[in-house]
Amino acid sequence: MNTDELYYSAIDLLKTLIETPSLSREENEAANKVENFIIEKGLHANRKNNNIWCIAPGYDIHKPTILLNSHIDTVKPVSAWKRNPFSAVEENGRIYGLGSNDAGASLVSLLHVFLYLSKKEQPYNLIFLASSEEEISGKNGIESVLTELPPIHFAVVGEPTQMNPAIAEKGLMVLDCSVYGKSGHAARNEGDNAIYKSLKIIEKFRDFKFPKNSDILGPVKLSVTMIQSGTQHNVIPDRCNFVVDVRTNELYSNQDALTILKENIPCEIVPRSLRLNSSRIGKEHPFILRAEILGLIPFGSPTLSDQALMPFTSVKIGPGDSSRSHTADEYIETNEIREGIELYIKLLDNLNII
Repeated sequence: MNTDELYYSAIDLLKTLIETPSLSREENEAANKVENFIIEKGLHANRKNNNIWCIAPGYDIHKPTILLNSHIDTVKPVSAWKRNPFSAVEENGRIYGLGSNDAGASLVSLLHVFLYLSKKEQPYNLIFLASSEEEISGKNGIESVLTELPPIHFAVVGEPTQMNPAIAEKGLMVLDCSVYGKSGHAARNEGDNAIYKSLKIIEKFRDFKFPKNSDILGPVKLSVTMIQSGTQHNVIPDRCNFVVDVRTNELYSNQDALTILKENIPCEIVPRSLRLNSSRIGKEHPFILRAEILGLIPFGSPTLSDQALMPFTSVKIGPGDSSRSHTADEYIETNEIREGIELYIKLLDNLNII
């Protein structure tokens, strides 16, 4: 297939996927479509849960392996949609529909680039993976598949970045925090109000600064986002619970950040998970050097992707614009898909990663 054929085939597949609802944990039919598409191309498709992957023919254990990954699931459509979110409408050079930008365009572009590169001898093995549950960081998504794959040396994660490479991505850690007091009757001078005690603790979270600041991602960001306390109006509360959203930069693992917070802020702190760590790739990596030669601009991304679950070097790059993600009347420009396919090929064809 030449690049024109790749482009038109990618457009057709994208429209099919838009019209196949694939909310997180409900991706079965969309996974079927991707699996059947791969089989129709004469390749073997592997499946676990709603994750579909394909290893290019001629796998050589002596070569490094590159993973091409994007996700098939979408968020729920917001109420402000004026169009049918599950109808793929091509109009004035745009394709409208839920998941068109995030991340359908990346998915179909990477799949067709996989088909193209698999036809040629490459200095690496190549795997394509369409993952599920990315939008909710679900445990039946990419995390459930990585142990099924050969060792991965480098991954390209397809997300809307206007085809500029995100060389770092913030991690996420959610903390459940508690401050304790002593209950008493509100009409008398009794008890120790946990809400009042928590105010000073919440201020500490607001004002706390981690020592290391990233040139790419900036500081670690702490945000108190939820608070709950009390049982009724006339009882002094003996406990105040609140939630802290922590966005780590690439200079801290979630475990490192948790340890520092526990050492500096005097309250009960329990992380919901330490899974979703920050990631980074060096500017000296051959993929990034080639990207800069092509005029692409490396940047740091504040948004989370499946990169957070990858214990190997990765870069986030894809057609579309992150600002359109999760919005009403989401769309992708058709020329962005063409450009995406062409740039992916230029970035990956005959790339030596070690």
